[in-house]
Amino acid sequence: MSATDKKSKQAVIAGAGPAGLTGAYELLKHTDIHPVVFEESNEIGGISRTVRYHGNRMDIGGHRFFSKSQRVTDWWNEIMPLQGSPSLDDRLLHTTDKPFAPGGPDPETTDRVMLVRNRISRIFYLHKFFDYPISLKLQTFTNMGLVRTIEAGCGYLWSVFFKKPETSLENFYINRFGKPLYRMFFEDYTEKVWGVHPSKLGADWGAQRVKGLSVFAILKDMLKKSFSKKENIKEVETSLIEQFVYPKLGPGQLWETVADEVRRHGGEVIIETPVKEIHIADNRVTHVTVEDAQGRRDVPCDYLLSSLPLKDLVRSIRGIEVPDEVKRIAEGLPYRDFITVGLLMKKLAIDNQTKIKTFANRIPDTWIYIQERDVRIGRLQVFNNWSPYLVKDYENTVWIGLEYFCTEGDAFWQMSDKEFIDMAVGELAKIGIIDPADVLDSVRIKVKKAYPSYFGSYYELDRVKAFLDGIENLWCIGRNGQHRYNNMDHSMMTAMVAVDHIAAGNPDKSAVWSVNTEEEYHESK
Repeated sequence: MSATDKKSKQAVIAGAGPAGLTGAYELLKHTDIHPVVFEESNEIGGISRTVRYHGNRMDIGGHRFFSKSQRVTDWWNEIMPLQGSPSLDDRLLHTTDKPFAPGGPDPETTDRVMLVRNRISRIFYLHKFFDYPISLKLQTFTNMGLVRTIEAGCGYLWSVFFKKPETSLENFYINRFGKPLYRMFFEDYTEKVWGVHPSKLGADWGAQRVKGLSVFAILKDMLKKSFSKKENIKEVETSLIEQFVYPKLGPGQLWETVADEVRRHGGEVIIETPVKEIHIADNRVTHVTVEDAQGRRDVPCDYLLSSLPLKDLVRSIRGIEVPDEVKRIAEGLPYRDFITVGLLMKKLAIDNQTKIKTFANRIPDTWIYIQERDVRIGRLQVFNNWSPYLVKDYENTVWIGLEYFCTEGDAFWQMSDKEFIDMAVGELAKIGIIDPADVLDSVRIKVKKAYPSYFGSYYELDRVKAFLDGIENLWCIGRNGQHRYNNMDHSMMTAMVAVDHIAAGNPDKSAVWSVNTEEEYHESK
């Protein structure tokens, strides 16, 4: 990669999240096009940023770095190499069973390094822990009790022989797990996340996020593990992976590093400067208008890679008539917003009851899905277990994130920070996970448009796509840019495919839109 000639063509990129920064990096690597990234906020990484608070770091939403795309895996490794020796927690436990890279950096002395992490996520339901995804171990049935177990077994057998039409997410889950398991482990949690009952949500979400997960898939995975030490990664459902890699200082560290690399090689990444208007002539973007502290200015544009929410993109178009139908559909696209409460704890009120060895006998989970019906918290993250370096004092404190799903402007969103934090602390105390007396510090973080939703005008999205595809040099990339609940690697791949097509002079957008619709890899969060 070499510095770009300023006389070359210019690509404007809206948004410095994973898709936007991947696009900039790929343009510098594979073309002579000069990328200029404009980011509305003062942070790099979008929802994949790392939030710093009093020396501790928060991963908003939790980001496992795992992909079935070798191209993405190699890309991550190019930016941040894999650790070559144990991290702090492994040293404290004297464990060396992770696959370190020969000659890789030492995370104790180097920051630019990927850690190998064990994936441990569980469900908290009936004040007990269940494996996530649900396993068919004896402990699962013991926790459920005899009556629930019999109901679940009968319900699953019924679902095998009497399939429902997959017209909703509810039917999608029932077909794979049976109605009793669906009601226990999917119904309430899904409604917490989306604010809509699963019967009102499209099966598209399930097809995209948990396509291969079912009771049958879990049984198959258990049998494979019984008879084979090694698994073909392409055959493992992402929901069942056991290890992933993770930047030492959280996901935002990787994207901050990419932004530095883009600048170092001649590109530009400009924060606190949103794209406000997109000017079209002859079915091409000619320039964009951006706004910073000094006011508005026009920026010439040979290509526009947009990760803007589609409703914001459509609103900003100038120079051509946007059909009323396209405006209506874009305006109606629903999103789910997100609130995280960070709590710094002396300790948790629950201990590690697993066979996994942990420091100070802490629970081993990266995150816990809270399925209890009498609290509104959706998930609980334990940042110590993502990376020991996210915590200022790893040995003496536990740094956790309480995740709530909401809609901008609703009662949750409008609550004061103190009121919300007090509620969140009360909920975790109610279900026995913490003692409020052990809280040392707290913070509340609000995130807009965290999750594109699959209801409402989403089902008319093809009309918006067709209109936008008519603008020759506009490429819609990323989660919000496509209104698709992509994982980070798929967001990156939309940008990679867009740059591939730009480099080849191929104006067809269909391959970009089809990322994560026809591939094997689907993830459940």
